[in-house]
Amino acid sequence: MILLHVGDPARGARWGELVPTLVPGLSVRQWPDAGDLAEIDYVAGWAPPGDLLGRLPALKALFSIGAGIDHLDLAHLPPGVPVVRMIDDELTEAVADYATLAVLALHRDLPAYIAAQKRGEWRALPRRTNGRRRVGVMGLGQMGRATLARLAPFGFPLSGWSRSAGTIEGVRCFTGEAGRSDFLAQCDILICLLPLTDGTRGILDARLFAGLPTGAGLVNAGRGGHLVQADLLAALASGRIGGAVLDVTDPEPLPADHPLWHDPRIIVTPHIAGTTDAVRGAEAIAANIRRHAAGEAMEGVVPARDLPPDPNRSS
Repeated sequence: MILLHVGDPARGARWGELVPTLVPGLSVRQWPDAGDLAEIDYVAGWAPPGDLLGRLPALKALFSIGAGIDHLDLAHLPPGVPVVRMIDDELTEAVADYATLAVLALHRDLPAYIAAQKRGEWRALPRRTNGRRRVGVMGLGQMGRATLARLAPFGFPLSGWSRSAGTIEGVRCFTGEAGRSDFLAQCDILICLLPLTDGTRGILDARLFAGLPTGAGLVNAGRGGHLVQADLLAALASGRIGGAVLDVTDPEPLPADHPLWHDPRIIVTPHIAGTTDAVRGAEAIAANIRRHAAGEAMEGVVPARDLPPDPNRSS
C-alpha cells in the first residue's frame, strides 16, 4: 500500500518515517515525487493539485489534514472515493481555547488597551459584567460545541446558530435563515466557526453586521473566505463593530501593507487557533488506513450530502 502526502515536505519526511511503523506494509511518497500514480492507494494533504485525484486509478480514500475540507479541490475526485476529515480532539480543544481567549480579549477591551499603550495613555474604560455580555457561536459542530462548553463557566449568556436544528444545555439555539436575525440581534460578541461552503462564503458582511447590536465584537476562527474585509473595515469605522479578532484571512498570509494589519481595533493571528502536529496527524490517518484495510468504518468520513456540489466532478 502507498500513501501519497501532498503538503509540507518536513511533515512528509516525518510521516515517511512514522507511518510505516504504524501500518505494516505501507510506504509514504511525497508529492511531487509520486512515482507511478497507478500505485497510489491513499492521498493525504492540504491542497492537492486539482487534476491529480483524477489520475489515481487505485485511489481508495482522500484524507484532509485539517478539520475541514474546503481546501480540497474535489472536481476530479473519482466517484465512490471517500473524503475523510481529520479527527483530532486536541485540535478541537485548542480552537475552543483560542475562541475563549478572543472573547475575553474583546470583553475586556484588550484592542483598545493595546492601542492606548502604544500612545502612552493611561485611561480605564467602563466595564460590562460577564452576565451582561451575550456571546453567540455560528456553527454548532464539534468545535462550536466545545467552544460553548469552554465559555459556560464564565457566566456569559450563550447562544448558537446552525443550519439544522439542535439543542445544547444552557445554550439558546437558533436554526436556519428564519432564526438568524433573532440570533444576531442578541450577540454582543459573535464567533464564526462555520465550515466554508458556497452558502457561507462571504457570510460576515455588511448585512450581517447591521443585524448585530451596535459596537459588537467579532471573532473569526472559521475561514478567511467567510469575511468580506471591506465590510468589516467600514463597520469598524462607523462603530457598528467595536473590535475583531481574526485568526483566518484571505489571502494567507496577508500582504504587509494590508489594512487589517493596521487597524487598532483588530487583532490578527496567523491561523494558529488549532493545528494538528505531525505525529498526531500521522497517527490519526494511520488508524483510519488500518480500519479501511480491515473493512471497518473510518472515522471522519464526510457524508456525500455535505460534499460541495461540483458540476465538473467525475461521474
